[in-house]
Amino acid sequence: MAPGTWRWVRGVWAACQPLFHGRALLVTNTLGCGVLMAAGDGARQAWEIRARPGQTYSPRRSARMFAVGCSMGPFLHYWYLWLDHVLPAAGLRGLPNVVRKVLMDQLVASPLLGVWYFLGLGCLEGQTLSQSCQELQEKFWEFYKADWCVWPAAQLVNFLFVPPQFRVTYVNSLTLGWDTYLSYLKYRVSSVGLSVPGPKWHCRCSRKWG
Repeated sequence: MAPGTWRWVRGVWAACQPLFHGRALLVTNTLGCGVLMAAGDGARQAWEIRARPGQTYSPRRSARMFAVGCSMGPFLHYWYLWLDHVLPAAGLRGLPNVVRKVLMDQLVASPLLGVWYFLGLGCLEGQTLSQSCQELQEKFWEFYKADWCVWPAAQLVNFLFVPPQFRVTYVNSLTLGWDTYLSYLKYRVSSVGLSVPGPKWHCRCSRKWG
């Protein structure tokens, strides 16, 4: 790397350092989640526009994704702080605690965020609670199985090697493809324009058990 380029990189790094300390870290994590969620939706909409003649870009849809992403940012911020406090681990010597953290993340945070995603977007789109729960019934298990395919390995690296203040940023750096998938799952349509159903599960907020 040329000396001038290296000085520029160090200057950018020094300028960004305050964003990852103190109260600024919460703002960084919150906005990062929102921006990446909106970017994933933008990527998905670009594909849809190419595949479906006549469809146009919907800024409101991306704005709703941004809002839901921002709402998840504080949860992730404090969730990782709590995990690091309850299960401290450093490097390979802390591998047992790291594995416990990955399992807790998958068994607690992942399903909670999945429910949050579908119900939150449903609320912003004006769906009734019953409608949002129906969509959740149709798509949750597909979402959760995909989550297990992607995030355990990524979180293993996160908890082993990433400094605590960069945990959410690390996740955000990997999440553009995941957020594009979430947008696909939320807004996909069949060839006849209907939502594609997935496996059914019982939603506690439904009026009746099926």
